[in-house]
Amino acid sequence: MSFDQFHFSPAIKSAIAAAGYTTPTPIQTQAIPKVLEGRDVLGLAQTGTGKTAAFALPILQRLSTGPRGKIRALVLAPTRELAEQTHVAFGELGRGTGLRSATVYGGVSMRPQQDALRGRAEIIVACPGRLQDHINRGSADLSGVEVLVLDEADQMLDMGFLPAIRQLLKRLPHNRQTLLFSATMPDEIKHLTRECLRSPVEVKVAHDEPLQTVAHALYPVREHLKTELLLELLRRAGSGSVLVFTRTKHRAKRLGLRLQSAGLAADSLQGNLSQNRRKAVMDGFRDGTHQILVATDIAARGIDVSQVTHVINFDVPVTPEAYTHRIGRTGRAARTGDAFTLVNEHDSSLVQAIERRMNRKIDRKQLEGFDYDKAQAQQPAHQNKIQHPRGGRPAAHHGQPAHHGQPAKHGRPGGQQRRRWR
Repeated sequence: MSFDQFHFSPAIKSAIAAAGYTTPTPIQTQAIPKVLEGRDVLGLAQTGTGKTAAFALPILQRLSTGPRGKIRALVLAPTRELAEQTHVAFGELGRGTGLRSATVYGGVSMRPQQDALRGRAEIIVACPGRLQDHINRGSADLSGVEVLVLDEADQMLDMGFLPAIRQLLKRLPHNRQTLLFSATMPDEIKHLTRECLRSPVEVKVAHDEPLQTVAHALYPVREHLKTELLLELLRRAGSGSVLVFTRTKHRAKRLGLRLQSAGLAADSLQGNLSQNRRKAVMDGFRDGTHQILVATDIAARGIDVSQVTHVINFDVPVTPEAYTHRIGRTGRAARTGDAFTLVNEHDSSLVQAIERRMNRKIDRKQLEGFDYDKAQAQQPAHQNKIQHPRGGRPAAHHGQPAHHGQPAKHGRPGGQQRRRWR
């Protein structure tokens, strides 16, 4: 199977070849024909499955004919990083079509965006909040929009964009094609699909399970030892890019500085950074200047770095959906990856929820050579109760398994732990 089956224009075929695309991914195989037919599409797929091209290519094909000089396609994205990546994809795949795309998001000047919204671009990739600001100022004419894409809809919901999206829908032509892509399907997204999609075709690619190209492992450890264990995991992770997730932006910043002080090529991405600083951090992660990036869930939205070999959850994600989104940033495009999660007894209910979603137990491992016993013996008696990273009441310590497992296999740190962490 090849992209020839879709009968794209010669200019788009040439761009596909130049981009190195050879065989369509499953989401592309299912979605592209339906989008080309003009159908509304509900796409359920994780990040890294090729969904950007699944909507960008047929949109470019549609817009290759018809008027220029007005907005004809609108893509809504949760973050500026994802908006930029989608904009770049349109530029690469639309090379030779003469179609123009532009981004609209906060943290940068509104003036260039106003020019684009007044007809300098046929494709707008926008974050809902900043686009709503332009509409309120009267600088956005969306009356010519033929195709609307809601990308990472569940993430936009998590970030509180649903009211802005509903207001934007009122500004768009009723007779339009709408494409909605989401990795998960909470009730609010189901309601939104009923509001904005007309007789949609559903295409689904393993949307409710973590990627099968990812190996999962839990590393039980006391809270006060997590940083030391993380350092050891990172030192054994090899030369690939590593994403480390924390629950709060302050924790991300502190951990990033701690890794730097340990001599690792690390940086942090969190909500307090300026747009220029965020861009510099992301550029450094993409080009390998920083091998390790510490981030929160919100800050990491839209990160698309193909060479991420490890995702490490320093803090357990609070929902199974968040776990799916985090680990979906490794094992992409048929590559393999590892997802490690540091856990203590406070996390048992969260771990159980993740395992229920995956419909299987995750291997519990210990890192060979890491001295759990020595660290435990040095712990003051008053610290036998561990403070949960989110705060709240401490819980009694249930004991640290003493076995150190088997040597690592296939380059992955650690081995199977003999005692299960429940």
